[in-house]
Amino acid sequence: MGKHTSEHKKHAQIVQLLQDGQYFFHKGLKAYKERNLKRASKLIQRAVHLEPNDSEMLSRLAVIYSEMGHYQQSNELFDFIMVNLKEEMPECHYFKANNFAHLGLFQEAYKEAAAYSDAEPDGEFSEEIENLMELLDFGEAGENESLYDQDELLIRQDRAKTLLESGQLHEAVVMLEEITADYPELWSAYNNLALAYFYSGNVTKAKQTVFEVLEKNEGNLHALCNYLVFCYYEREDEKVGELSERLSNVYPILFEQRYKLGATLALVGRYEIGYKWLKSLYKTGFEGDDTFFYWLSCSAYFTGHTDFAETIWRKVESQYPGEDRPAPWIERREALPSSVEQRLAAYYISSTKGETEHLEAVIRSKRITAPFENHFVKLLLNGDSAAPEVSEDALFAYQTVKLLERAEKEEMKTEVMSCWVFHVIQQIRAAASLKNERNWAAAIYYIWKEAHGVNLSKTDVSAAFKISRYTLRNYISKLTDILD
Repeated sequence: MGKHTSEHKKHAQIVQLLQDGQYFFHKGLKAYKERNLKRASKLIQRAVHLEPNDSEMLSRLAVIYSEMGHYQQSNELFDFIMVNLKEEMPECHYFKANNFAHLGLFQEAYKEAAAYSDAEPDGEFSEEIENLMELLDFGEAGENESLYDQDELLIRQDRAKTLLESGQLHEAVVMLEEITADYPELWSAYNNLALAYFYSGNVTKAKQTVFEVLEKNEGNLHALCNYLVFCYYEREDEKVGELSERLSNVYPILFEQRYKLGATLALVGRYEIGYKWLKSLYKTGFEGDDTFFYWLSCSAYFTGHTDFAETIWRKVESQYPGEDRPAPWIERREALPSSVEQRLAAYYISSTKGETEHLEAVIRSKRITAPFENHFVKLLLNGDSAAPEVSEDALFAYQTVKLLERAEKEEMKTEVMSCWVFHVIQQIRAAASLKNERNWAAAIYYIWKEAHGVNLSKTDVSAAFKISRYTLRNYISKLTDILD
């Protein structure tokens, strides 16, 4: 028995040793020849994880991504090969040209095609490149046409990102919707659009956008991470467990992907894996921002690396002075309310009690990542004077609530009514124009009273909110349709 066990262990160790990067790479090539692209990509991903600087493996994986329609991921790998590995591989330009052409980024495709032609005028793909360049040769006049002006796209993407990061969510949504309509396979724009929807509290549209990406670009890491964050904040615990387990088996190659994956897993409490990827970036000298160091410190602390966590946190405090917030391991111990509506209600009730310190802590905290929530809290703290600094969404919610407060001050302070009110506001924001908050507030007030057996005439309600009876009837009808 003992001899058999010993032999079995020895055999298992030999098999394990044989399963190096080359083992998975050749199995991946076999799957590729059989046109099983999904299996081939997974096997070669495992090979790359074991041998991350093997340019042959990386380029083969990039080609497979391209054939699967994952054009952006493919280009990211080719860039990694040329920039990080310093490999002389002109064929990277050829494949990038084709990927850009598929994405509709014709000017970028032409640049890559020209780069290949300059590097290898008689190369393996010279004939294909010549045909592609002829197809993309717009002439001097054509080069200026907006349809092919990719500089404009880059400007639009940067502008949308700036709007998103500064909390101008309505403007960001409008611009990103236009970009995705013009470039229906530009997945980075979709992922930013999903975040813009989520940050503004429109979780339904955020998830729909993520599903659209995953349907057409299965395995998109940023989309999966975004979906996990959405589920976490909505307290869909079963889905969080399923998604985090799936992502724990992903081996990202690019620095940006490692950052995204590490921070996301740390956020949802998978500290060991989050720490693994964030620490791997830190070792390379990765120059992260305060958010990177926050999650590195947090994941380090909760995996037992307390000295390192405290060192990193002191670094954050010295490099980002004025950010008066508790260490991540302190605020991570505090439970968050389950849903966006409950959190908004909790902030509002805190404001009615004069709990300004609690609200100021929310602004400083990294726990709440949605600008919409932070902007709403800023309004609770500073009133209408904060209006120029916040999003249209937050201002609509705040002004609607204040109108209801004037009509029903004491009842608005109850958790039941305030939670319901914020639920209704979320539904309005998802389905209607964020204008005429007085009309919406009147309709909310009337429906709430009617649902609780209080008979109020439309004349009295319209007078209280200073609107006409016709307008009140119109908005009651609109709101009833939305809630149904």
